[in-house]
Amino acid sequence: MLTNLSIKNFALIDSLEVSFTDKFSIITGETGAGKSILLGGLGLILGKRADLSVINDTDKKCIVEAEFDIANYKLEKLFKKSELDYETNTIIRREILPSGKSRAFINDSPVSLQVLKNISEQLIDIHSQHQTGLLTDNSFQFEVIDALANNETNLSKYKIALDAYKKEYRELEDLYELQKTSNESHDYNSFLLNELLDVQLEKLDQEALEEELEQLSNVDTIVQQLSHANQLCSNEEVGALNSLTELKSVLRSIANFSTNYKIIFERVESVQIELEDIFGEIENGQQNVEANPERLIVVAGILNKLQSLFQKHKVALVEELLVIQNELDDKVGVVANLDETIAVKKELVADKETIVVSSANQLHEKRSIAIPKLIKQLEKILTNLGMENAKFEISVSQEADFLTNGNDVLSFLFTANKGGNFNELKKAASGGELSRIMLGIKAILSKYKHLPTIMFDEIDTGVSGDVAHKMGMLMQYMSENMQVFSITHLSQIASKGSSHYKVYKEDVDGKTRSNLKHLSHDERVNEIAEMIGGKELTETALNHAKELLSN
Repeated sequence: MLTNLSIKNFALIDSLEVSFTDKFSIITGETGAGKSILLGGLGLILGKRADLSVINDTDKKCIVEAEFDIANYKLEKLFKKSELDYETNTIIRREILPSGKSRAFINDSPVSLQVLKNISEQLIDIHSQHQTGLLTDNSFQFEVIDALANNETNLSKYKIALDAYKKEYRELEDLYELQKTSNESHDYNSFLLNELLDVQLEKLDQEALEEELEQLSNVDTIVQQLSHANQLCSNEEVGALNSLTELKSVLRSIANFSTNYKIIFERVESVQIELEDIFGEIENGQQNVEANPERLIVVAGILNKLQSLFQKHKVALVEELLVIQNELDDKVGVVANLDETIAVKKELVADKETIVVSSANQLHEKRSIAIPKLIKQLEKILTNLGMENAKFEISVSQEADFLTNGNDVLSFLFTANKGGNFNELKKAASGGELSRIMLGIKAILSKYKHLPTIMFDEIDTGVSGDVAHKMGMLMQYMSENMQVFSITHLSQIASKGSSHYKVYKEDVDGKTRSNLKHLSHDERVNEIAEMIGGKELTETALNHAKELLSN
């Protein structure tokens, strides 16, 4: 419910701060006093666009702030989806800057206008005689029927089942599409896969193969250089090994004379051991190196094939080719088993469809039971509101397509005259009749679900007497389950509220300003008496006002 409203620098309002504690509040005031300005401020909270013209003092920003108690509205998921912190006392603020730019905040977090609308429309509903299009909106009609049918859980189960069915159905369509285009692509993918499999990438060591190719391609040079190295090591006259042996013998003779000489001797001895090992490796190399033209052709062929695959697949590593090979294997495997996969998917789609059909049937059955209840309650209310001959004809039929609310098609038909032909609401009902129908539906809905705060803006236009009295009683009844505001010119309705506020104009520093005042009991008596008899408060009007308030 709306608990606080603050409006600053908006149109004729300098600064307005008001708290609302009661469930049924009346707002009255003379024509032109500023009731539309108050609604305009609330419109900003609802996300309506604003321009610079709404700012009173163009050197300051306009601020409209509304605080709501939302503990009973179950909006946690909506706040989470909007990436907002959920607080049971939620504050919505709208600012219009002197530059003309607009900003919106929910609990001090900046939000877009769309997020503002999504949240605020769950909190407050402004309803006037000119805003009855909702009655012909199919989604709203389903909301009314489902509230009476207690279909909230069934509808949630249906939507989950429908999402699951659609997911499987889309995947089945993708498989059929894959089947259409699979022949040509399957053959080509198979060719590419076999090309990779032939190379046996898992066993390839590219670096080792490249090294082997270098050796096989340069056998003559390797043999020649190893032979030369052998001579340099082992020549009896100038060979490195013989020279080191002689050097070691010379140093051994002085090794005991000094620690430094001993260290030099040991280092030469280590070099000799290392050189002897190297000499052994050279000899082994000479024995193992031999020309192998056949192997050279094989290795060169493997590496050439590898380079060709690198270029074809635009990669540079064997590991990347292996990834491509696995992907191709998956694609070829899918197509190879496509018929079986499609058969399994068709069964799954059929199973999901069975669940959707069952859920849709449950919704349909409960709606069929709820419709007569709605018609009976609505026609009774409309009779009390002066529409004794009003009749409704609501039908629900099942169609083949599964939609958001099931596979039902709703038809709301209406006649205001006894024996008249039924027609669509927007064609058969006048503006005043549509307002009363909406009031009746909202009153019924308030018994079955938590509704946002509703503000009725002069929907009593064109009614009077007992009908006005019963309209006020109906709003009073609604306020038992929700917060209701009524902007009215009728004393019969004004007397039914638990709180009464008056919009008035006054001159401040030579400027006309609008304001809102909470009336005391005596002030309320005078206001209602004025609504009955005019500016001059007669004893009769005052007594009548007291009588209305006492009832």
